[in-house]
Amino acid sequence: METRQTLNDLPEVPVVLAIAGHDPSGGAGIHADIEAIVSQGVHPATAITALTVQDTVNVHGFVPSDPKLVIDQSLAVLNDMPVGAIKIGMLGTVELVEAVATVLARHPEIPVVLDPVLVAGGGGSLGDNAVAAAIAEHLFPRATIATPNAHEGRVLAPEGRDLQERGAILSALGAEYVLLKGGDEPGEKVENWLFGVDPARRFVYERLAGKYHGSGCTLSSAIAGLIAQGSDPVNAVHEGLEYTHQTLMYAAAIGRGQLVPHRLFWADDEGGADMNDEPPGSSRVH
Repeated sequence: METRQTLNDLPEVPVVLAIAGHDPSGGAGIHADIEAIVSQGVHPATAITALTVQDTVNVHGFVPSDPKLVIDQSLAVLNDMPVGAIKIGMLGTVELVEAVATVLARHPEIPVVLDPVLVAGGGGSLGDNAVAAAIAEHLFPRATIATPNAHEGRVLAPEGRDLQERGAILSALGAEYVLLKGGDEPGEKVENWLFGVDPARRFVYERLAGKYHGSGCTLSSAIAGLIAQGSDPVNAVHEGLEYTHQTLMYAAAIGRGQLVPHRLFWADDEGGADMNDEPPGSSRVH
């Protein structure tokens, strides 16, 4: 005799709320967030902060969303779903930073991964110094992990004379952990430094030849997905970096500009690739 499935029998799927801008190329922004979150076995919910005009070459402009709309989008999700982590990407205006801070203040129990997006991969601006100051004041104190790249680290901590000083200054803003990414720094290897552990932890990877559109979005969203799955923040950073490195190894020249990370590389081939498989030519450093 068949048994009827009840709501109690259904699997529990973790949820990440991604608050970020829309990139029509699909390489960065909310598209990248969705793919990276799905790759961690997590359901992506979204709140759109801006409509951008961008391609794989650069960003050419953006129109910010109404701050109240972003608040309403976010609360609609948070009031309906068991959100396990919130990922914050491009905001673009001080008003949107303050709007997102309002949302976070209502849900202080939810871990937050903050990617303080200020510039696109091609160099176009996605936030000025006033936006950077607002992020530092309103969002860093509420972040579980902040993931600034080299440029953002210098803007947010201009008085820091070197990476260690910038890491200390950014940590003092209130985030539990700060991951300073080194992809834009010179050198044969990419060094990513995690502050908030004592001593600071270094993650080193071989530098790949290409330039990538959406790698920062990929990493921060993967970390958020892993946290929603129950991973502790330090382990989520490690696994998120490993996953992101593989997406870059499998990246494709879809447009005329930067390569697009292949965030669903594990679904390739007849039966799908293993998430732990090394891509051809991989030389990651542990």
